[in-house]
Amino acid sequence: MTKQFYLETFGCQMNVVDSERIVDLLTGIGYQAAATPEEADLVLLNTCSVRDKAERKVYGHLGRFKPLKDRNPDLIIGVGGCVAQQEGEKLLAKVPYLDLVFGTHNVHKLAEMVQAVETNRVRCHQTEFLDRDTRLQLFPQRRGGDAVTRFITVMQGCDNFCSYCVVPHVRGREISRPSADVLAEVTELAGAGVREITLIGQNVNSYGVNDSAEPDFATLLEMVAAVDGIERIRFTTSHPKDISDALIATFGRLGKLCHHIHLPVQCGSDRILKLMNRGYTRAHYLDRIERLRAVCPEIRFTTDVIVGFPGETEDDFAATLDLVKTVRYADAFTFLYSPRPGTAAAQMEDDLTAAVKQERFDRLLQLQQTISAEIWASDNGQVLPVLVEGVSRQGGGQLFGRSTWNRIVNFAGDSDLVGRVVPVKVTRNYRNSQLGTRA
Repeated sequence: MTKQFYLETFGCQMNVVDSERIVDLLTGIGYQAAATPEEADLVLLNTCSVRDKAERKVYGHLGRFKPLKDRNPDLIIGVGGCVAQQEGEKLLAKVPYLDLVFGTHNVHKLAEMVQAVETNRVRCHQTEFLDRDTRLQLFPQRRGGDAVTRFITVMQGCDNFCSYCVVPHVRGREISRPSADVLAEVTELAGAGVREITLIGQNVNSYGVNDSAEPDFATLLEMVAAVDGIERIRFTTSHPKDISDALIATFGRLGKLCHHIHLPVQCGSDRILKLMNRGYTRAHYLDRIERLRAVCPEIRFTTDVIVGFPGETEDDFAATLDLVKTVRYADAFTFLYSPRPGTAAAQMEDDLTAAVKQERFDRLLQLQQTISAEIWASDNGQVLPVLVEGVSRQGGGQLFGRSTWNRIVNFAGDSDLVGRVVPVKVTRNYRNSQLGTRA
């Protein structure tokens, strides 16, 4: 009888890639995917700890799985990802029915851990950070499949130590993947029908900085753009202090590079940016925005903003609102500050009440929603090139794809359009997508 696993993924694109690797590893030891946890012999959560809310969600989900364990003591339950790396063996103590914990550097050990639980009914954890040479061997190797778009990991870790951020503590220091391996994977994926790739890492534009044998990120983009078959390139996430002039120039020179960049600002106040240890000023950030628009006038920006950082005054928050009005982001991911263990900001005095934080958050959200609606409404009646990715969840014979601005566009069409860039006239806008007709 085939064993079944159920996997839930939280967090960023890095976790998505890790989960795809988890699927490959489990398939290799005889598991197949289950539709629900009730059907599974193995339940795994690949977790995120960047925000307190995300971490609490993990514990909530684990609580939901306890009755399944009560009914089936042989059920294996495991936690991986950033919460696993952060909590380590303590997770086993907090959750008595949890069987295994594997950290961000230990995904490759999952199969043997599962087999150890199956055979010996032991509880186990692996959360040690690996040295540089070992990590270089563990970058996920992606195979083809039937996807039109894929993520490719080009670096892992972060050296910035922003005062609010747990990433360096749970993902480790920066390491760049060999460019030869990146290009080999891009070439293989292109040959299998992938038409768009997104280069990912915690801070992609510092690629190659710590390795003189590798090119800088702008050069890596040029190398990837030279691969036949790839029609579109994206990348995420970028740190504003590392946006070089060479990288900016690629938006005006590389026809395959999509006209969208996610550039987290976090705050519009220089005082708070310094407390956050972001390494740039408001003026520097806006200079990067202006330079990007100069070489690519149609570029659109998305961002991350934290509201209620310790010590944030009304003037600081007003500076954030003003920056949002100045840049006019197409979309923004807005968060209420939450202290993360081991970070410098967790030790700062925070005298803001929850009510004040929420009121500021609501004001920012209303402003951004207004700006977003205006920007996306400007597409009405426009014909946009859309890379068709598959059948839309909206049903009704619709397909879906994305514009160069990474916006989902749904339209009626035949499935033989999947994998092609087709002109679509936008007829209607929704909160997170657009509706159109084939032009």
